[in-house]
Amino acid sequence: MHKFIKQLMIKILASILTSVLIITGSFLAPKQKITVTVINATNNNGKVSFALFDEVTHMKTLLYAKSEKIVDGRSSVTFENLDKGEYSVICFHDKNKNDKMDFNENGIPTEDYGSSCNILTFGPPSYLGSKFTLAEEDLTLEVKFY
Repeated sequence: MHKFIKQLMIKILASILTSVLIITGSFLAPKQKITVTVINATNNNGKVSFALFDEVTHMKTLLYAKSEKIVDGRSSVTFENLDKGEYSVICFHDKNKNDKMDFNENGIPTEDYGSSCNILTFGPPSYLGSKFTLAEEDLTLEVKFY
C-alpha cells in the first residue's frame, strides 16, 4: 500500500508540474507587433485613427485603437504584444479631431478611410476583405485611403 501511495504522489506531482509548465509557457510565448502606416493622406490636418479587430470583434468592439498625427501625408502606429492570429485594421482621416468618422446626410463618409489589404469597397470594409495573418514575424502594413 505504501508503494502505491508513493507512485500516486509521483504521478500527481508530475501532472501538476506539467500543468505549471504549460501555463507558464503560454504567458512567456513571444508576442508580435503590427506597424500600420497610412501613406496617402490628402493633407496634414487632424489625425489618423486606427482600429485593430479580429473576426469576432470586427466593426463591433475594438481590440485596440490608436491615433497619430499626420506628417507629409503619412501617419503610423504600432500595435504591440499581440498573439499570433488573424486581424483586420481599419483607419480614417479624422480631419476635425472629433474622434469619430463623419458622414453626410446620405450616409456617405466625408472623411477618407482605408483598411488592411487595401481593397476598395462600396460600403464598410469587410473582415474577409481586410484580414491578414500575424505569424512568427512582426508585420508592417501600408494602407491607402480611398
